[in-house]
Amino acid sequence: MKINPAQLNHVRPLRPGVASAEQQVAEAKEVREAFRSFIGEAFFGQMLKSMRSTVGKPAYFHGGQAEEIFRSQLDQTLAQEMTESSAAQIADPMFRQQFPRQAEVLRQAEGSTKPTLDDLNQLTRR
Repeated sequence: MKINPAQLNHVRPLRPGVASAEQQVAEAKEVREAFRSFIGEAFFGQMLKSMRSTVGKPAYFHGGQAEEIFRSQLDQTLAQEMTESSAAQIADPMFRQQFPRQAEVLRQAEGSTKPTLDDLNQLTRR
């Protein structure tokens, strides 16, 4: 998503005087992407590994070590694709909780009017 430079006027600095608004948004995006990648690939990678461990090797027509290498590469690619398709549902709520400042910078920069989890929690407490 492209960010309009006019939207950056509303971004409050994470660390005053250290970086411009554009640098802070870029840094927050980099952190979010790394977090999404780590969470998704770790979660889906372990899930696929566990699924593969429940199925034994067939008695006939097993490809040996080459098949196992291919299967691990396939699982890695599947984990990456699953991560990209489900980052908003799995990793983003954890990102907002783990990195609230960066999440707020991104929310302000993207001009999101969608309520955050904290906003919804405050509404339910009233």
